[in-house]
Parts: sequence; C-alpha cells; structure tokens
Amino acid sequence: MLTTPWAKRAAAGVAALGPVALLAGCGSSGSTSTTAQPTVFAAASLTQVLPKIDPDAHYTFAGSGTLETQIEQGAPADVFAAASPKQPAALHAKGLVDTPVKFATNTLVLIVPKTNPAHITSVSDITKPGVKLVICDVTVPCGDYARTAFANLNITDAAMQNVVSQETDVTQVLAQVALGQADAGFVYITDADAANGKVAVVRLPAAAKPLATDYIAVVTSGAHQAAATAFVHEVLSPQGQATLQAAGFGRP
Repeated sequence: MLTTPWAKRAAAGVAALGPVALLAGCGSSGSTSTTAQPTVFAAASLTQVLPKIDPDAHYTFAGSGTLETQIEQGAPADVFAAASPKQPAALHAKGLVDTPVKFATNTLVLIVPKTNPAHITSVSDITKPGVKLVICDVTVPCGDYARTAFANLNITDAAMQNVVSQETDVTQVLAQVALGQADAGFVYITDADAANGKVAVVRLPAAAKPLATDYIAVVTSGAHQAAATAFVHEVLSPQGQATLQAAGFGRP
C-alpha cells in the first residue's frame, strides 16, 4: 500500500523532484551478480568518486538537503552520504538513519571562469559592484559553508548583494561559472579539480574556515541493510579512503 508522500508521487508518475536532476547509476551491464546492491543517496559533490569505490551500487546524486527531504518522505534509500553533518544528524534524531560517521573532508573554494572577465584574484573581489556571484541555496551544504565563510570574513552584506542565483546543488554552480554565466561561484575543491581546467580556483583564507566534512549513514528503513552496511565499510576501508584522497578529498 502506497502511503508515503514519495510513494504517492511515484504512483502518479512524477519522476523528477523539483529542479534537481537526479542521476541514477547502476552496475556495469556485463555484471551477472544476483547479490542485492544498495541504493545510495549521495551529495552531488560525490558524483565522480563514489562509483569508483563501488561501481555496482545504485546511486541518486543531488543536494544533501533535497535528499534529506526525500528520505523523510520515504524514498527507497539504503545509504545517505552528505556533504555536511547537519542533514544526517537531523535524520538520526528522527530515527531515520543509524549514527552518522565522518568519512571525508573537503575544502570550499572560489571559482571563476578560465578567462576571469571580472578579474577576481581574491575573495574580497566578489564584493565589488557588478560582480555576478552564484552560490548554493542555504539548504545545501555548499551554500551553508559559503555563508559561513562570508560571516567569518565580515563580507556577508556586500557578497549577498552580488548573488544573482542560488542553486540546488554544487554541480549547477560549477556549470554556470564554467559556461561564463557568472563571474564567480563557491564549490568544493574536488568539483573544481574535476572541471578539467574549465575554471580557475581562488583559495579562501584560513579565516574563512573553508573546511567541509562529509558524513555517511545507513538508512534504517532501507530494504538492503547488509548491503548498506557493507557499502559504508567499503567507503571507510583503506582502499575506499585512498580513492577519496586521489579525488582530492581529505582524511576524515
């Protein structure tokens, strides 16, 4: 019987939730294994790396806040991997996930188009009149981290005045800057590195406290508990950690 909001929408044939495009991935077509694979809901910043750790899991990538809401509404997830401790902690408080575990760190950076038309060389330059700045929405970890950096640097009012768009995940910020639709944006260093030279990176000063932390947890209602636990162990394993670090993530 379909009782959750998620299930009701699925029954109605609604495949997309809001403006976020969900990326679903599965194992290689040549696999003949019948072993149940976990469904992993993960932050958009993990899109490139998690399939390298486990190519056979089923993935949905989006903003951590969006995924939190979907899990609250009964989405069929087995694992939740977020770019912040806040969303897993909120779900844990409601009994919807097991105790979250830190599995990586990341670094918030400022990016500009490769041609850098606004001549931005430091974070203070984003406060100049006319600069088109794009950040994530406040419900998304990258947006929360950006606002924290603004507060730590005492530039909140000036920076927010130049925000022309607030996106629902970090990949959308990256795309806008890479395409030259914005003069600057805030993403993680791993996203900037994965852009293959399409953007330039401006590091934030230590005073901005740009460090981000990623947490992972098993969803208590998931249909594949053993597979979910195995996935978490794989991410935390020496090989999983080496893969994360090769992708630019820091140690947990």
